[in-house]
Amino acid sequence: MISKPNSVAMHNPPHPGGIVRRQCLEPLGLSVTEAAKALGVTRQALSDVVNERAAVSVEMAIRLSKAFGSSPETWLGMQMAYDLWQARRRVNRIRVRSFKAA
Repeated sequence: MISKPNSVAMHNPPHPGGIVRRQCLEPLGLSVTEAAKALGVTRQALSDVVNERAAVSVEMAIRLSKAFGSSPETWLGMQMAYDLWQARRRVNRIRVRSFKAA
């Protein structure tokens, strides 16, 4: 079972692709090619996730869940925590117009 980060506000949460690599592929001695075939995705798609160049999609979360025994919500929660942390680092560059109630 994959360990889940403590909270969404976690300081600098890991990209879930690194978790796939370190906690799933490496302990089982699986190559990206072997794992991609078992997951039913292209080697490139899995490589992009494990090398942290792509996000875990909803469908990938289901595939990872079926293959490695965690829930899709765990994978998506890790991805959301990572994405939110990255966006918060850029918060001062995000420009929006504020709306006030009449």
